[in-house]
Amino acid sequence: MGIQRWWQKFVPELDYRVWILATGRLLSQVGIGFTLFYAPIFFVNQVGLSATAVGLGLGSQSVSGLLGRFLGGSMTDSARWGRRRTLLLSAAISALADAVFVLTNNFTVFVAGNLLMGLGVGLYWPATEAVVADITTAESRNEAFAIVRLADSLGLGLGVVLGGALIAATGAYRALFVIDGITFLLFFTVVAVAIAETRPDDDTDSDSFWAGWGTALRDRPLLTYVTVNILFTTYLSQVQSTLPVYFNRFATGSDAAGLSEAVLSGLFTWHVALTAICQLPVARLLRRMSQPRALMISAGFWALGFIGIWWAGTASTPIVIAAAALGILALATVAYTPIASALVVQLSPIELRGVYLSINSMCWAIGYLIGPPIGGWALDQSPQVAHRFWLTLAASVLIGLAILTILQKQMRSRLAKS
Repeated sequence: MGIQRWWQKFVPELDYRVWILATGRLLSQVGIGFTLFYAPIFFVNQVGLSATAVGLGLGSQSVSGLLGRFLGGSMTDSARWGRRRTLLLSAAISALADAVFVLTNNFTVFVAGNLLMGLGVGLYWPATEAVVADITTAESRNEAFAIVRLADSLGLGLGVVLGGALIAATGAYRALFVIDGITFLLFFTVVAVAIAETRPDDDTDSDSFWAGWGTALRDRPLLTYVTVNILFTTYLSQVQSTLPVYFNRFATGSDAAGLSEAVLSGLFTWHVALTAICQLPVARLLRRMSQPRALMISAGFWALGFIGIWWAGTASTPIVIAAAALGILALATVAYTPIASALVVQLSPIELRGVYLSINSMCWAIGYLIGPPIGGWALDQSPQVAHRFWLTLAASVLIGLAILTILQKQMRSRLAKS
């Protein structure tokens, strides 16, 4: 009885399909975690591609990813395709991409694998987010998106750990892609067996496959949200791409060599763990307020976290400060990711959820396209520029707060007219 009460208190009551989908997403993210950090090492050190070639190949995923999101939005809303078939196609293409990676021995094949993987991932996001929106109510949507984001985080973290253990034990890098492909096939099976089509039955299927994009691109609150969402995803990209290098090169303390890889591993494990632990509680707390206001709280955490990163980079004892800053950035992340998806669902007409969520996903692709080069440029400058870069990011939060204030007014005006 005690366990049942605990479960009811801390775990939201959601449609069982949310849990099934979360399980499938965890499986697929385990596979992605297997290859996330180790693929570049493999293709440079064992296949023999240059670091520049690998960078160009990985960058090609962003191009096909944008195309996949564009197609995925319309396919998700289409009566012919719908959510389920789009997800199945996404999983099949991603598994095929891994098969190509297993066979890769030159740059051309490597690019082909990346283009396929980007396309599969692009198709995946609008469809999976639309399924969550379809099977939840407005009141439970924050927590539902938090659950599936939690599954993503746990799967990714588990995959990174297991992938590292496999490489340490066997050195069989190609096996990572085999396992990644198997996890996509498992996700395909979960969707095929346990997830029926969730697209609402209606007569609103557009005469034109692309017509929903015109409606979405004329939606002023959505376009306002897009600007702040790109800002937030740029912040996320800095944490994942720029921050490890910054700590390694500039957070020296008493050690002129910077923080070691072992220390960085511990710091980012703490960051990922705290993100997972706080995902549900934060989503539940923020459920009581409007989504733009909740995102303002996230923005405040981003500013505090970036100031903490600057402090860690200039302090004589950086590790404790870095851990605190990464903890604050974990709170910024969990206050952002589920709320943002729920906000887009609220803005979208039911028949255009796929297109609207596709635009939301495109913000991520754009943020990750522009964020790493900006951060890389800052780190290639003097230490003073590298340190001040984080203060600049903190100051840019003021822009985000101003945009969110406008968005709040626009959403209130729309609600009053409805």
